[in-house]
Amino acid sequence: MSAIHPSELSFITRHAPFDSMELEHVMWMLERMQLAYYAQGEIIASPEQGEATRMWVIKQGLVMGEQSVAKASDNDTWLELMAGECFPLGALLARRRVASIYRAGSDTFCYELSAADFHILLGMSAPFRDFCTRRIANLLEHSKQVIQAEFSHSSAEQQSLASPLSAIVRRAPVTCAPETTVQAALEIMREQRIGSMVAADGQGRPLGILTLHDVLERVAIPQVDTGQPVINIMSTELSSLPPQALAHEAALLMARRGFRHVLVVEEQKLIGLVSEKDLFALQRVGLRQIGSTIRHADSPEVLQQAAADIRRMAHNMMAQGVAPEQLTQFISTFNDLLTARVVELECAAVCPAGDPLHENICWMALGSEGRLEQTLKTDQDNAIIFKVPAGLTADQVREKLLPLARKINETLDLCGFPLCKGEIMASNRKWCLSETEWQEVFTKWVDSGAPEALLHASIFFDFRALYGNESLAEHLRAWLTGYVRSNQRFLHQMAANALRNRPPLGVVRDFVVGKGNTLDLKTNGITPFVDAARIFSLASGVGKTNTVQRLRASAAALHVPPNEVEAWINAFLFIQLLRLRHHYEASALEGGAERLDNRLDPAQLNELDRRILKEAFRQARKVQAKLALDYQL
Repeated sequence: MSAIHPSELSFITRHAPFDSMELEHVMWMLERMQLAYYAQGEIIASPEQGEATRMWVIKQGLVMGEQSVAKASDNDTWLELMAGECFPLGALLARRRVASIYRAGSDTFCYELSAADFHILLGMSAPFRDFCTRRIANLLEHSKQVIQAEFSHSSAEQQSLASPLSAIVRRAPVTCAPETTVQAALEIMREQRIGSMVAADGQGRPLGILTLHDVLERVAIPQVDTGQPVINIMSTELSSLPPQALAHEAALLMARRGFRHVLVVEEQKLIGLVSEKDLFALQRVGLRQIGSTIRHADSPEVLQQAAADIRRMAHNMMAQGVAPEQLTQFISTFNDLLTARVVELECAAVCPAGDPLHENICWMALGSEGRLEQTLKTDQDNAIIFKVPAGLTADQVREKLLPLARKINETLDLCGFPLCKGEIMASNRKWCLSETEWQEVFTKWVDSGAPEALLHASIFFDFRALYGNESLAEHLRAWLTGYVRSNQRFLHQMAANALRNRPPLGVVRDFVVGKGNTLDLKTNGITPFVDAARIFSLASGVGKTNTVQRLRASAAALHVPPNEVEAWINAFLFIQLLRLRHHYEASALEGGAERLDNRLDPAQLNELDRRILKEAFRQARKVQAKLALDYQL
């Protein structure tokens, strides 16, 4: 055993996962480590050496990973490892050879631990084992803890929206038979001090609900006969979720439909009730109130105020540590509601009920809104699909709809959604098309689109129905999914386009930065995942538009191991988190809302977040390696 110098202990405990391990386990590891030197260009590990024999922890220098399938050019490398990083964890865990060539990028010193001692340490130290088996997820948890500490909120606030509904249900549900009289039901509500009553059948299946709000609207004001069965006045349009559903899903359901309660149902049996108060007493964000304001807005001015409320809500939730996947869904859902109300108000004047166009148009969201991935900085990407009524032509319908679309786009601009500089909006006649015309456009892109044209057209493949006759968009999606899947030339071109945008990892430095020493977190960080997920979903016939859902739904068809897909997803979500934090911090400054961008100076990040960002970019390269392998690029 070698003697341990204090500087060695100081160095090793500055880096994950060793910083969270028990001291005795770190000491045990250091006692068994040897220090080795590798000259610049020397191979440290390669597939030809057989099963991995040791774990390396870089003390000084640079290690580069080379894997030809992932290269965009001859001088591009697969990954770059810096001081404090360890490798090859995956090969050691699987007791296999490494998949890449690890080469010293400069004169490099590494601590080495034998494979046998590595596996003993896995059994000794839970933090070490967790890090090795869930590398990027573990790093993300470290970062989340730091973020939460910075915002200084209680753990109850942090966890509420991420908790399963089973953890939020406070008591067994109080129910009555549907034939119970209104009077008897009200007396039970008073005695039990509850704000709602659910009618259930003999098997415990919910049939209706009566809330205190209903009592005023349906009993007191109309002065109904309280001797009649309570089911007669109950709301029978019920919203329910299973107990394993998360609180944020219940919150979104309440916001979308304007309800104050969600039933928790398992195998058709009522097991609990979750109220708006349960979800948001701690959060202090009135999501249903914002949704209600939007749904009942009767002027652009009211909607402008609602848009400001959405941004404040997002700020609050960001400060409370709400996960990026959930937060972008909240932002997109409320932006959906607001956009739908703008469209509804403007359509009422142009296409009222009875007009042949009233039931034959659909407003579609594209881009980040189509993917339910909007942040605090977002412009408009939208389009219209319409059905041509009998006696009219597509051009006649379009001429009627274009002024309407322009008014909608302008109102959305007033609400804080800037007009698209590229004119990808429904008010552009190129994107206000009939069912047949949309199929012709997609057919042209798929069958004969030039690479540059496909690059600009990619966001159209993320379309999602937002308002109107949703079946028009659904039918277009079903047709497109089937049409694209068999066209390998198109998918090959899409993949080639995607690989033109490489994650900004450096060889000498951690990152390749652009103007002002900054990275573009959207173009170089998010886009590689979005592009790959889009291609994977099109190739595997998945009809979803959300990036995370696309990756998960495509994984099995593409034979990607679930843990690998989750690593991609965690990386994507971490970059989204950095974008949201960057927007949040910028908007907190005076005039910051007008200066929101996606450019971040990595030097301003703490050491942990820089390390995770590097790991996230490596995962982006792995996603692109999968694309390169699938399409031989």
